Amino acid sequence: MAKGLVNVQGKPAKKKDPEKGPERKIIAQNKKARHDYHIIDTYECGVVLMGTEVKSLRMGRASLVDGFVQIDGHEAWLHNIHVPEYMQGSWTNHSAKRKRKLLLHRAEIDKLEAKSQETGHTIVPLALYFLKGRVKVEIALAKGKKEYDKRQTLREKQDTRETNRAIAAAKRRQRAAAV
Repeated sequence: MAKGLVNVQGKPAKKKDPEKGPERKIIAQNKKARHDYHIIDTYECGVVLMGTEVKSLRMGRASLVDGFVQIDGHEAWLHNIHVPEYMQGSWTNHSAKRKRKLLLHRAEIDKLEAKSQETGHTIVPLALYFLKGRVKVEIALAKGKKEYDKRQTLREKQDTRETNRAIAAAKRRQRAAAV
């Protein structure tokens, strides 16, 4: 038998790409946060959950829209994240909008607390996902955008989209002329 890893079917196992990193299975994203805030710094942290919450998240149901992070007594808490009740749950079911504790290092919590007390800064959740079977939350230290900043961002996105379309069309015409 050949040396190396072999999968269940007896075929050589695929090597994992070290640059790619572990696979993230996105449960929910807060796209509006990137529109409403300038993202200053991002953090990945764990969440303390009940069993029925994890089962509900595995079904891919959650909403981060009104979520925010608050630091109370050197602990980070995630508020207003909607995880619907698990349908097959019984009396052990969770409440949908309860506050959930975030798992961060003390130095990270202290840094976030100091920065979030500055005017205009807040901590918002950006994404909720599974990483190696565990639920993780990507949170961001953010500063609110003004209305003209939002319009400028939309304008820039539209300009890059139009530029990419023009480049793609030129490449198609060039390939058609070469054939």
